[in-house]
Amino acid sequence: MPITILLADDHAMVRRGLHVFLTTQQDMEVVGEASNGQEALAQAEALKPDVVLMDLHMPVMDGIETARRMRTLMPETRIIVLTSFSDQDHVVPAVRAGVKGYLLKDIEPEDLAVAIRNVHAGQVELHPAAAGQLMHVMASSDWSINEQQPQHITADQSADSQLQELKQAGKSNETSLGGPDMLTRREQEVLGLIAQGLSNKEIAVQLVITEKTVKTHVSHLLDKLGLADRTQAALHAVRNGWVV
Repeated sequence: MPITILLADDHAMVRRGLHVFLTTQQDMEVVGEASNGQEALAQAEALKPDVVLMDLHMPVMDGIETARRMRTLMPETRIIVLTSFSDQDHVVPAVRAGVKGYLLKDIEPEDLAVAIRNVHAGQVELHPAAAGQLMHVMASSDWSINEQQPQHITADQSADSQLQELKQAGKSNETSLGGPDMLTRREQEVLGLIAQGLSNKEIAVQLVITEKTVKTHVSHLLDKLGLADRTQAALHAVRNGWVV
C-alpha cells in the first residue's frame, strides 16, 4: 500500500511542484490538496491520509492550530511541517502541536522522500536548524513543557508526550555513555556544529572538508556514543555541557 499524502500550502506552485515530484515515488500517493488550514483539516478528516505535508503560514487557520486540531481528530495521521522558518518561535509551537517532522523548503527532493518514509514509519524528522533550536530550549534550566499551555487539551497532551520523547531520547543512555574524550578532536568539532544546528553541507564548508567526510564523522560519533541520530547527539552534548 502506498503512503497517502495530503498537501497543504497556500501557494499553488508549491503544491504543484510537490505533487509532481511525489507522484514519481512508487510508494507514495498524493490524495488531496488544500490551500488553507481550515480546508486542510476538512480534507484530512475526509481522506484520512497517512501523512500531511503542511506549511505553517496559511490563511484562515495557520499550520500550528491546524496541527493541534488534526492531532485531536486524527491521532494516527502524521504531520510534517514544510516551511521557510527555523526560529524558536516557529519550531517549539509546532512540536508542541504534535508534528512529527519539521523540514525547511530548501530540502533536496530525495531527502524529502526519505523524511516522509521515516515519519510514516514512526520516526521524528527535524531539519538541523530546527533541531538546534529545540535542543537549546529543551536543555535550558527554565524549560517546562507545561508552560503556555494551548487550549486543545487532548492534542496538547500528545504534544507534551512528543517533547518528553525527544528529551528522553537524549538522556536514555546517559548513565552508560562516556564523555567527549572518547571522540576524536574532529568528531568533537563536528558534534559541536551539529548542536549549533548546522547541516552536513554547512559543517563541511566551515571545517574545509568534504560533505562525505562529515557524514563519516557523524556516523562514527553516533556509534561511539551509542545514539541513533544527530538530534539525540545534539541534545546529549548540550545537556552534558560538552558544547555551549
